[in-house]
Amino acid sequence: MTLWVWRHPRALGAGGRCIGRTDVPVDRRRAKRLAHRIRALARRQGLPRIVITSPLQRCRDVGRWLRRYGWQHRVEPALAEMDFGAWDGRRWADIPPAEVDAWCQDFLHHAPGVGESLHAFFTRVQAWTPPAPGVCIVGHAGWMLARRWLATGEPWPTQAAQWPSSPPHGAQWTLPP
Repeated sequence: MTLWVWRHPRALGAGGRCIGRTDVPVDRRRAKRLAHRIRALARRQGLPRIVITSPLQRCRDVGRWLRRYGWQHRVEPALAEMDFGAWDGRRWADIPPAEVDAWCQDFLHHAPGVGESLHAFFTRVQAWTPPAPGVCIVGHAGWMLARRWLATGEPWPTQAAQWPSSPPHGAQWTLPP
């Protein structure tokens, strides 16, 4: 079984900000465009017309478009982006460097902004199982990167320098379940 995962469209007003659970909108046309791309791939691959999204509107809006086209749309809290606590929504430049340094010194276990540690995030991502084969997922870069990392079987990252670059907005990955 394969997971077909897309990163949500670029969020409006997210530039330069720490965006995890902050519920920022996406341009309506970009959400619709991504929904069309998902429909086209699902037709080509013979996938079921089921989409599962994070509860955050930058993902959920794509699912709403697909629901308009007759798809089943399920919202799954386990697909949400990492919770950055008090950092969430703030400009990176406004987060005290000492707080960022504390996270980098204990990258896996420190909870940035007293939110969710990377260890807790990986545990959440690892625990989620798809409800059916071939479902399409619209999620977040962090979730996608964690799921890909988990598939390698490598030890979880302990240093910020180990964290890979984010996929582009709208990118599609196939991942193992």
